[in-house]
Amino acid sequence: MSLAVVLGVLINVILLSWSWLGGRLNFAQSPTTDLATAAQQAFERGDLDSAVNLSQQALVTQSENTALLTLLARALVYRSYTDYYRAGDRQSALELTSDALSRSPNNLDILAAHAFALQADEQPAIAAQIAERVLQRDPSNVLARTAMALAYGSVGSFEIAMRESLRASQAESDFQLDALRALAISYSDLGDYQNASSAVMRAIQLNNRLTPLYFERALYAMQRGDADTATTAYFQILSYDPENVKARLRLCELSSLMRERDSAIDYCEQVTSLAPNWSDGWYQLGREYFLQGDFAAAQSHLHRCASLQVMQGVPVDARRFECWYLQGQAAEILGDCESLVATYNEFRAMAASESVQQTWTYPPEGPPGCVTLTPIT
Repeated sequence: MSLAVVLGVLINVILLSWSWLGGRLNFAQSPTTDLATAAQQAFERGDLDSAVNLSQQALVTQSENTALLTLLARALVYRSYTDYYRAGDRQSALELTSDALSRSPNNLDILAAHAFALQADEQPAIAAQIAERVLQRDPSNVLARTAMALAYGSVGSFEIAMRESLRASQAESDFQLDALRALAISYSDLGDYQNASSAVMRAIQLNNRLTPLYFERALYAMQRGDADTATTAYFQILSYDPENVKARLRLCELSSLMRERDSAIDYCEQVTSLAPNWSDGWYQLGREYFLQGDFAAAQSHLHRCASLQVMQGVPVDARRFECWYLQGQAAEILGDCESLVATYNEFRAMAASESVQQTWTYPPEGPPGCVTLTPIT
C-alpha cells in the first residue's frame, strides 16, 4: 500500500478509537444512550452530579419511572454529604418524593424512597412510620428497612436499628450499598467501630468512588485511633474531588489532634480560602491559632466566625458558642478589655433571647483585671 493509503487507514483507526473512547468517557452526551441507564451508571461510578442531572432529565419524559425517581432521591441524599454546601440536597430529595407521593400515594417504592429522604432530613418519627407501613405490605423492601434502621438509630434506639440494618444487609437487592452503610452506622452507634469499618468497606467495594463512604470510613478509623487510615480516606476523597472543602477541614482537625500544627494551619487556611463564607473553617483556624498561643490571630479569626453566623441568620441554638467564648478568652489574655466586653455582651444578648446550653459569666463589675469602657449589660 502507498504511504497515503497507510496514513489514511491510521487516521481512520485513530478517529474511530477516539470516538469510541469519547463515547465511553462521556456517554451521557450520546443521543443514543438511554438517560435512565446513563444515570444509573453515573451513580455506580460515584459521579453524583451526573447521576442527579441525568435523572432529572430522564424524569421529564419518564415521570412514572419509580426506579429512576428512587435513584434521584438517593443520589441527592448522598450528594448532600459530600461537601459543606450540599445540605440543601436533602430538602430537594424530600420535595421530590413528596411530589411523587401526591400523584401515587400508595406506591410502595415511592413510599420507601420518601422514608429514606425523611430520615436524611432529620424527620425520623415520620420516616419510621412510613417505612413500617411499607414493610407491613412488602417485608422484602430493603430500602424501607434501611430507612427504618437509620430512623431508629438517629433517636437512640440502637438495638432496633441494628436488627433492621442486619436484615436489610443480608437480603439481595439493588440497595445493598445503602443497607451496608446503615449497618456500619448501627455498629458505630453501639461502639463496635471495627465492625463498622468492615461494613463500610464492604459498601466501598460496591462503589469505590462514593465520597460520603470515605468520610464515614475516616470517622470509624478515628474512633479506633487509626489516624493513618483516616488520613488515607480523606486523601482518597481529594483524589476524586480536588476542590473538596469538607475533606480539608477534616484534615485540619486531624492534624490538630495529632499536634501537627503547621499542617493544621495550612489545611484550615485552604478551607477559609476556598470557602470564605463557611464559619466552621474560621472557627477551626481560630481555635488552632489559640492552641498555638497566637491570640491576636485567634481573636481575629474567631470574630469572623461569630460575625458570619450572625450575618447568615444562623439560629441561636445552632450557633457555635466557642466562636464567642474563645474569642473572649483571647481578648482577655491580650488585655483587650473593650473587645472582651463587647463579645461578652453579644453572647449575653443571645443567651437572653434564646435557650443556650453553654454558660459564660463574669461578676457584675466585669472581667477581673479589666477597667471596662463599655459596661456589662
